[in-house]
Amino acid sequence: MQTFFGMILGALLLAGSVYVYDSMQTSSVANGEVAITNRTIVNWDVAKADWDALRDRAHKDWVRISSK
Repeated sequence: MQTFFGMILGALLLAGSVYVYDSMQTSSVANGEVAITNRTIVNWDVAKADWDALRDRAHKDWVRISSK
């Protein structure tokens, strides 16, 4: 149980630290030399769209399963 908790905590810390790092970088599309130094690690718009799709699918599946 401690190992499982440690893995979850580690994943949350990693995602949080990447979010903080990316929030300090530029969020607009950079061109030229700036693109190398100010590029974010994660494309948060795509990650949010994927998370919303996953959440909606899980909700629809839960409603389908619970209605039986």
